[in-house]
Amino acid sequence: MTSIGQHPATPAAPAHVIAHFSDTHFLGGNRPLHGAVDTQSTLELALSQLERSGTAPEAIVFTGDLTDLGEPEAYDRLRRIVEPAAARLGAEIIWVMGNHDERHLLRSHLLNDSGATDPGAPYDRVHTLGGLRVIVLDTTVPGYHHGELAADQLAWLREQLATPAPHGTLLALHHPPIPTSIDLMSVLELQRQHELADVIRDTDVRGILGGHLHYTTHSTFAGVPVSVASATCYTLDLSALAGTFAGVDGGRAFNLVHVYDDRVVHSVVPIGDSPIVSGFSETFLRNIAAMTPDERLEVFSNKASTVTVADIENR
Repeated sequence: MTSIGQHPATPAAPAHVIAHFSDTHFLGGNRPLHGAVDTQSTLELALSQLERSGTAPEAIVFTGDLTDLGEPEAYDRLRRIVEPAAARLGAEIIWVMGNHDERHLLRSHLLNDSGATDPGAPYDRVHTLGGLRVIVLDTTVPGYHHGELAADQLAWLREQLATPAPHGTLLALHHPPIPTSIDLMSVLELQRQHELADVIRDTDVRGILGGHLHYTTHSTFAGVPVSVASATCYTLDLSALAGTFAGVDGGRAFNLVHVYDDRVVHSVVPIGDSPIVSGFSETFLRNIAAMTPDERLEVFSNKASTVTVADIENR
């Protein structure tokens, strides 16, 4: 790929690409969520959009609430949908526990790990993508919807972070350690966030990927950027009537995470096909890329340019 801007388009830039999905909330038997939402079709559409884009993510990260009620069939069906798509993309799948999930069922139905010593223990894991480390943290509390991290989990995380990874670390968890403007969701937030902040501050953690909120948002935590992916099932309406709480059948998206040597870029991809109202062909873009930087500025950036799209198409 030829770069036409200031940032080189070489295999080393970005060094890593990750697709970040969240909150699929599958129900057994493909029952509609809340009696209205077809969770499977939306996820299938999102995965097809990812494939057609030509993006080649090293991993697809799902930040929790994989199922809505922890039903075995829901996990099995999710796996049957995601694994073939990931295989075609050459991507590793990284699962994260959410408050609607069940630890022992996630292990047995998504990971074939039914022989775990303690299947009900927190699902914390380290994934290595080249030089990039992705640490999965289980913030769930059995029987509750809010989030917590136990002292032994924090000690384990501190031990992992004691040795920096060549390309740094991303944390993937369900409950994001950031404020939310929806009061009801604040009841279900990650508790004692300062304890996590003390562990990751001044380490090689370059970003935190989260879910749970059902809308896309960004913040910082202990000096680290936080990116929350919207849900693929339904989203929360931040413009709802004051004093109300509204989940809507729309606004769904997933994120693309591009990890460069000096920065991490998070881009939101809306799910669904909208009418195309403007654009350029592959030929146009190829011919623009073949120009010198100065030529590109004169024919495409200069407001006084008389060069037409057809002129560039036919170069």
